[in-house]
Amino acid sequence: MGFPLQRDAAHGDDFVLHFSILPRKRPAVAMRPPRLWYPCRHCCEPPCAPMPEQSIVFSVFLIFTGAALLATLALYARQSMLVAYILLGMLLGPFALGLVPDVVLLRDLSHVGIVFLLFLLGLNLHPQDLWRLFRKATLVTVVSSLLFAASGYAVAAAFGYTAAERLVIAAAMMFSSTIIGLKLLPSTVLHHQHTGEIIISVLLLQDLVAILVMLTLHGLGGHTDGWSWQQAAKLALSLPALLAFAFGFSRWVLTRLLARFDTIHEYIFLLAIGWCLGMAELSEAIGLSPEIGAFIAGIAVATHPISRFIAESLRPLRDFFLVVFFFSLGASFDLGSVQQVIVPALALALISLLFKPLVFRQLWIYEGEAPALSLEVGVRLAQISEFSLLIAVLAQQTRVIGEQASYLIQLATLLTFIASSYFIVLRYPTPIAASDRLRRD
Repeated sequence: MGFPLQRDAAHGDDFVLHFSILPRKRPAVAMRPPRLWYPCRHCCEPPCAPMPEQSIVFSVFLIFTGAALLATLALYARQSMLVAYILLGMLLGPFALGLVPDVVLLRDLSHVGIVFLLFLLGLNLHPQDLWRLFRKATLVTVVSSLLFAASGYAVAAAFGYTAAERLVIAAAMMFSSTIIGLKLLPSTVLHHQHTGEIIISVLLLQDLVAILVMLTLHGLGGHTDGWSWQQAAKLALSLPALLAFAFGFSRWVLTRLLARFDTIHEYIFLLAIGWCLGMAELSEAIGLSPEIGAFIAGIAVATHPISRFIAESLRPLRDFFLVVFFFSLGASFDLGSVQQVIVPALALALISLLFKPLVFRQLWIYEGEAPALSLEVGVRLAQISEFSLLIAVLAQQTRVIGEQASYLIQLATLLTFIASSYFIVLRYPTPIAASDRLRRD
């Protein structure tokens, strides 16, 4: 998703991006670390906190050395390595030991992992297959999203949240995690089996719905450019235009470059990264998400014979950034505020973990799928999404919801990440299963 924007009247800018590339010296003001993931890079007033000097090399050392140690313990204990990465972030982050006090840059870098994940996914999907998947998954995605939203709204209403907060919490419940859903699928299942096709189709359609939710929040936030029919029409035209550009550029430029220099592996590697990130930035610039741009970039070259080599070359790069993503997720978790929202967060997490598998199972059985396959799909999608975290942050920054409601969504999402990945690794085939019987890649 694109980064949320916020007005910065104190400094004369119309909007500022809420992330910082380099740590800056701040006045020595005693205050607790911010709960939001994207602190203002200009303002020194609360809720922003001072950003201590920090070596990025030292942070990377702590992340990957600690991840290696905890992953070893997790495998011996037959636990999920993803949970180990999250717990490591909670331990080393600013709300615990504070060895990695500034996670803003790490959070920004980790987003690259999601972009690469969608790019590699597109590389293994032919356009004809994608259209067939969307036709079958549309009904399942729409009906399930409405049911999940209704359950989230009911929980928020039961705990006394405002009408606007109920709607945002309901929206956050609609989506499943792209990272958990795809990261825990074995490569053979993801690219060559029907289970992977079903999960991919649902996640991509949910991504499109999430974009609409983000645009609506911008309008509700009272920005001067606000929501308008002109913007809605522009968005409706952006996706077809991006598709046309991607396939045209791939056919007339990329294919010729690949055919001319296909023996130079370093060039193929650089060209693939540039194409992926370039399409992601272009997609964000025209109002879509970087993930959609990266996915389209992958599909555009999926029919080329060298696509499999590109996919294998980029997998280690993807995994590097995804480790950083899960670490930053845990590091952003404020342990001191758990007691304020623990009960409603547990309610939302239980609904996601128990209700989502049942709903997906019944809907896919209705579509003619086998009961066992339908249940597996439901279990693999039984989380709240990382995109829900971005919705929570954006909704708070635009003053649609309060801090407590935003933190409720963050805590519920983290709980489902931990519980869902733990159960999937123990029950179904995954690339990181502790059991030899279930380990597939």
